[in-house]
Amino acid sequence: MTIYIKAFFLLPLLFVSTYARNKHIDLGFENADDSSVGINIDPSPEGLLEFLDGKKKKHKKSKKKTKKPELTFPLFPFPGEQGKEAAPVDPAGGKQCNAKPDFKTESPGGWVIHSPNAGVAAMHIQLMPNNKAVWFDTTNLGPSAIQHNPPFCKPVPEKPGETDCWAHGVQYDVESGQVRTLKLMTDTWCSSGGLSSNGELVSTGGYREGIRSIRIMNPCDNCEFQENANGLAAMRWYATQHMLENGSFILVGGRGAHNYEIIPPGRLQFQAQQFGLNFLVETEDEKENNLYPFVNLLPDGNVFIFANDRSIIIDPYSGKTIRELPVLPGGSRNYPASGMSALLPINLNTPNPEKVEVEVIVCGGNSHDAFKYSEFPPRQFFPALKDCGRIFVNKQGAQWDIEEMTSPRVMGDMLLLPTGDILIINGAKTGTSAWDAAEEPNLVPLLYSPNKPKGQRFKELKPSQIPRMYHSVSAVLPDGKILVAGSNTHALYDFQAKYPTDLRVEKFSPPYLAPDLDKHRPQILENGPNNEMRYGQDFKVNIKLDEVVDETDIRVTMYAPPFTTHGYSQGQRLLILQLKSATNQEVTVVAPPSGRITPPGYYLLFVVHRGVPSRGMWVRIDQ
Repeated sequence: MTIYIKAFFLLPLLFVSTYARNKHIDLGFENADDSSVGINIDPSPEGLLEFLDGKKKKHKKSKKKTKKPELTFPLFPFPGEQGKEAAPVDPAGGKQCNAKPDFKTESPGGWVIHSPNAGVAAMHIQLMPNNKAVWFDTTNLGPSAIQHNPPFCKPVPEKPGETDCWAHGVQYDVESGQVRTLKLMTDTWCSSGGLSSNGELVSTGGYREGIRSIRIMNPCDNCEFQENANGLAAMRWYATQHMLENGSFILVGGRGAHNYEIIPPGRLQFQAQQFGLNFLVETEDEKENNLYPFVNLLPDGNVFIFANDRSIIIDPYSGKTIRELPVLPGGSRNYPASGMSALLPINLNTPNPEKVEVEVIVCGGNSHDAFKYSEFPPRQFFPALKDCGRIFVNKQGAQWDIEEMTSPRVMGDMLLLPTGDILIINGAKTGTSAWDAAEEPNLVPLLYSPNKPKGQRFKELKPSQIPRMYHSVSAVLPDGKILVAGSNTHALYDFQAKYPTDLRVEKFSPPYLAPDLDKHRPQILENGPNNEMRYGQDFKVNIKLDEVVDETDIRVTMYAPPFTTHGYSQGQRLLILQLKSATNQEVTVVAPPSGRITPPGYYLLFVVHRGVPSRGMWVRIDQ
């Protein structure tokens, strides 16, 4: 029996080794006499037996020192190596998936002030396809720091005879820092939003006259919001908005709204489609803890909803609950306990991308009763939660896998980076969301690498010097930097408080933007209108890169810029596209298969060379 087993291993190795010694395969190394497959094996049966038995056989070393590529055999382990994990196989093409390691840098990232005063505190933010960031505050709590230009005043609701001439929203040029004021007729306080499939910002809900509002703004240099104050079926204050596979939006929850509704894209008036959601009744604590629920579209078209410490999967078109997932222990994760969550990057390099398993991560928050003690004086600020839970949400029987951040965090933001890593930024170490309800700002960003071994995933980056507490935001920009703005923990703008209203705008450069990595950075050549993708079709990207590369060096990611407010980035999504070929001049990928995997609309596409991303290119995907 032993003879047959060894013969099974010997025959393919004998072929590979003999071929390698009789045919030079140019892999870019200087010594053509070395085995191009990167191992030294005596091809005789005795030599191969010694190799398989783990014996070290001495060979004469070449006088010329050259670096040899490594060869791994992914389909079976050698005897004596059964405990080692075999290299994965690329299911998409049947080829060995032996991605080279990322380039290393010691950089912890860096901060710069991009604007000393943007005029309006950023409570909500959306990056638009014209590279302008739109952000806005509430409209009903007094003056901002900038008046409308050109002048514009509107009546103050419930205060006859008073007018408001202050701006409460701006369009911010992410390159120049130039600000243009925006008109808002209805109150956007604690509203929801997202980009439509046509690139419009669709903003929903808010407070008072804005609580059932729909606002639509096109991405242009002089566009304003068009509004309908009575467009929604229910009152949406602290609700979550997410796009479905056909481009419509699902709006989930809100204060006192134990339901959800579906609205069509790009329309201010339409027939209401509302469904009851008893899950939001069941998850409501004495102090709520289920507002701004975490919502994600799944590959089968169903919707994952997480509120407080529980989660379910629903059919959005029937209202039926498909499945309830295990409880995430430890405390509350939604407003006002305000943890963070994201759908982990979806890797489409699988045999059947339409049935890919997807994973959600939830981090931080606070105890179920924390807001009861932080809301009013004399306040007590409980330590925020430090743990994170991950779960495969569309896998039957999946359980939460728990790990810990390096520090506790509440009210932080969680952003998907072009590389597939996650940035955790902003927030506090104690307390909850709400006015003056937190202490101890958490100034240290965390880099989370989901594919590293457990226990090695978190890395602390360079701290900011500016506390970003309640009502602060962040956004991934096309150049890979992170725009950080806001922080107003007060009912009015207060520039003298312990944590003053902050109108400065920062940019944070993650480690992948370190200067020592620039020589490895690809450049996307946007030569022409080639930015339209079709589901399931090949898509070519022209690049410039001063290094020889192949498929093991390159990955292409596709990012949906989210609408971020109150520590949650609504609609955020990152796809790792199926790679067909890669050179230092052209990369070919397969577009995502359907709107269930990638809802229609605008995305930032990045070419990533061993952890070093290009500048993003806007692309649009549709039928």
